[in-house]
Amino acid sequence: AEGLNLCTSGSATSCEECLLIHPKCAWCSKEDFGSTKSITSRCDFLQNLIANGCDGAIENPSSSISVVKNVPLSSKGSGQSHLDVTQITPQKVALNLRPGDQTSFRVQVRQVEDYPVDLYYLMDLSLSMNDDLDNIHNLGTKLAEEMRKLTSNFRLGFGSFVDKNISPFSYTAPRYQNNPCIGYKLFPSCVPSFGFRHLLSLTDKVDRFNEEVRKQKVSRNRDAPEGGFDAILQAAVCKEKIGWRKEASHLLVFTTDDVPHIALDGKLGGLVQPHDGQCHLNEANEYSASSQLDYPSLALLGEKLAENNIHLIFAVTKSHYILYKNFTTLIPGTTVEILHKDSKNIIELIVKAYNSIRSKVELTVWDSPEDIGLTFTATCQDGLSYPGLRKCGDLKIGDTVSFEVAVEARSCPAEDTSHTFTIKPAGFRDTLEVAVTYSCLCGCTGHAAPASGKCSGNGTYACGLCECDPGYLGARCECEEGASGDLHHALCREAEGKPLCSGRGECSCNQCLCYESEFGNIYGPFCECDDFSCARYKGVLCSGHGECHCGECKCHAGYIGDNCNCSTEMDSCVSSDGQMCSGRGACVCGKCQCTEPGAFGETCEKCPTCPGVCSTKRDCIECKLFNSGRLADNQTCQKHCKDEIITTVDVLETDDPNAILCAYPVNNCVMKFTYLELPSGKSNLTVLKEPACSSAPSAVTIVLAVIGSVVLIGIILLALWKLLVTIHDRREFDRFQSERSRARYEMASNPLYRKPISTHNVEFTFNKLNKSYNGTVD
Repeated sequence: AEGLNLCTSGSATSCEECLLIHPKCAWCSKEDFGSTKSITSRCDFLQNLIANGCDGAIENPSSSISVVKNVPLSSKGSGQSHLDVTQITPQKVALNLRPGDQTSFRVQVRQVEDYPVDLYYLMDLSLSMNDDLDNIHNLGTKLAEEMRKLTSNFRLGFGSFVDKNISPFSYTAPRYQNNPCIGYKLFPSCVPSFGFRHLLSLTDKVDRFNEEVRKQKVSRNRDAPEGGFDAILQAAVCKEKIGWRKEASHLLVFTTDDVPHIALDGKLGGLVQPHDGQCHLNEANEYSASSQLDYPSLALLGEKLAENNIHLIFAVTKSHYILYKNFTTLIPGTTVEILHKDSKNIIELIVKAYNSIRSKVELTVWDSPEDIGLTFTATCQDGLSYPGLRKCGDLKIGDTVSFEVAVEARSCPAEDTSHTFTIKPAGFRDTLEVAVTYSCLCGCTGHAAPASGKCSGNGTYACGLCECDPGYLGARCECEEGASGDLHHALCREAEGKPLCSGRGECSCNQCLCYESEFGNIYGPFCECDDFSCARYKGVLCSGHGECHCGECKCHAGYIGDNCNCSTEMDSCVSSDGQMCSGRGACVCGKCQCTEPGAFGETCEKCPTCPGVCSTKRDCIECKLFNSGRLADNQTCQKHCKDEIITTVDVLETDDPNAILCAYPVNNCVMKFTYLELPSGKSNLTVLKEPACSSAPSAVTIVLAVIGSVVLIGIILLALWKLLVTIHDRREFDRFQSERSRARYEMASNPLYRKPISTHNVEFTFNKLNKSYNGTVD
């Protein structure tokens, strides 16, 4: 082998130690193999041992798998005994694991057609649900008709709840004991409050369901939250009284119009004892521990629902949809749907939720040992492999999906230890049992010979080596402790001129006895090795992911690097859409290194400047606000969009330079939104409450607009013509005036002009009547 030989540098002193160094290391148990100076040469790669002459005496176990039970998948559910219906194969496998040596097997899952269904309807009977109660009087008949389109074997049960009948959750004063609605003008009469009441075990007689519903009356509690989680837990764990069948799919429909009480709320009423997860229905089928135990936690609910293969369907009003949707991420196998205030859509809701449940398969693991590593690769209906995923969606009834399960033991437990864990699809009764044993002992160890002559009678011979009895030393146990002298020092130097036992031990009988150290162990033929002089990461030796052998870190499976700080696991790099680092980077040491400019986040999922980001944000808006689109599945939406903060507005502000504006078409309208990446790693999405729509103009409007446009253009052209003509005339007149002013003479001073009238003056004198006159005649 080229480079560092992990096997020979591991300083293994026994066959078992050799096997733990690396899954490719093998041990030679041949007696006359190797050097008398070193025993580590017996631990090497298989090809090296064979090349060095150790053929036929090699210990090199490998992981193995055997299928113990493998019944073929069924194609139909009803009409067969439940023992004959198989939805997962194989049913049992046995693994024998060598630490670090990964092995894998394939699991196939199919949701069979016409599978029996048990549906338990759990209803909130607080006062605000009175109108809902009136609308479900014939629910049993109508629901059975719809469900029988999906399965021929359907049973229905009924239960109700209000809240704990103690203060401050309910009215406990004596005057309210028989009628908590006394003094309430809107509804003056109602029944006493109760925690949970089982009314009808699962049955195929739907008329009985209708009868029980008609008998019910609402009650009244004091605070807004209800005690629904108490009821859910009792409906899940009281299997015999409820009547859950092993061979059926279990649906628990939880209807309410308010928020639930959760664990620790009971302290307000003096209830400090946590819920024990047990069934507490008395002979009257009422929850008898309502006033003794606190409300159950979400973790306890999830555990009990999964144990009993129950799919929980939250049917809640729109105002509480987000809260219950968040619950679905904490309680596996749970869905949530919006219930109208009068419950008129309950049948449609149940059918939709059932189809959603049947359209997906998700594997869960129970009781997995800590020293076992599991890796899943899903192959869904598109035929593509999705590393790191254990879930397939968008399935049809009868579709088959497969999962590659890789199993690896990280260490060796105590001798003769075995483990068993279970793989099961969420909500299925079918399981795959995996039995694990460990291949940590060498076969040659079983042939050990005490007081062997090969060990001078002073030790046990096993796997080619002597394990000396106390007080004896040497490769063949030929020396006694305390023997000294130059004769026995020759083999205590690693090389000529080097100190005895590397200066960290004493030489006795040609063997080094290494000193003890407060930092760790010193070992090796020449005390040249220790388990504390290795590279550290953040002060931790070999990063806590490896063992220090002779100055070098021997990393555990799944880690590499000088200090074992680099993980080879790639699950943490798989983004929520199944891509490696969202397709924008590379997975290095178990962490994404984003290569796309502008990309950031744990899986490079954040990228404001990347093409296609608007489409990703759109998926989150559609699934979170409208429960539609590609990510409509509750758990997929929560996982994919966990960092999206969505706010709806009437008017979209686009003046923020850092916000990116996106738009997409919706039914001939345009939905617009902006998103802004926050320093915390989350995204702030601002969305219009309603899509922006523009109505198409009428034909008359178009004709009038065209005519008006033609007339307007004509008027503009005429005005332009008139303007040009006026300008031209004014220029001509101005030119005429200018020429006139430049004339050399006036009309009156024309030298050639003569007046047509001549004037002559004649002087005369005459007498008339002795008077004299002087004058002029013209």
